[in-house]
Amino acid sequence: MSDNQACDALKIGIVSISDRASSGTYEDKGLPALKDWLSRALKNPITFEPRLIPDEQATISATLIELVDAGCALVLTTGGTGPALRDVTPEATLAVAHKEMPGFGEQMRQISLKFVPTAILSRQVAVIRHKSLIINLPGQPKSIAETLEGLKDANGKSVMDGIFAAVPYCVDLIGGPYLETNDAVCKAFRPKAAIRPPRTA
Repeated sequence: MSDNQACDALKIGIVSISDRASSGTYEDKGLPALKDWLSRALKNPITFEPRLIPDEQATISATLIELVDAGCALVLTTGGTGPALRDVTPEATLAVAHKEMPGFGEQMRQISLKFVPTAILSRQVAVIRHKSLIINLPGQPKSIAETLEGLKDANGKSVMDGIFAAVPYCVDLIGGPYLETNDAVCKAFRPKAAIRPPRTA
């Protein structure tokens, strides 16, 4: 039995929020970036639920609720988190929250500040709704990977942890499936008592 078959099945919602991409003005790069990174980072068999929607607060909230109700243990959004008038992803996310998880947004901004001073303008949030974790990510594919994966030096040694290191244990705590990561991409951190022993075929 392969590692993939032995892992819990996982459903992930991926949401790209952009007026222009959703209207076909330009090609969406958010959904491919999310799918690519998650497919590399996780050993679990994943069913993706992709959505490409405009920057409309009611639509964003309704989409998040729909994905949680559909059984997505994890929902990742990209886009709409800046200070511009049309950027309403954080408000739409907070509107459906049962709990707010501010540490995710704090860490994302710390990572981005290593590259640009305007990272302080980003307003990403993370929340829990029922047994699902919802996280707002930046809009650029490079920034998505950096915030999820963290920063490494020239020798591949971790300089700053990405936010995804904490995601599997968070999903454990809210009653979701057991996420198993590919350590070469992103090593999950769990207390020793929370680590599931390797399963034999």
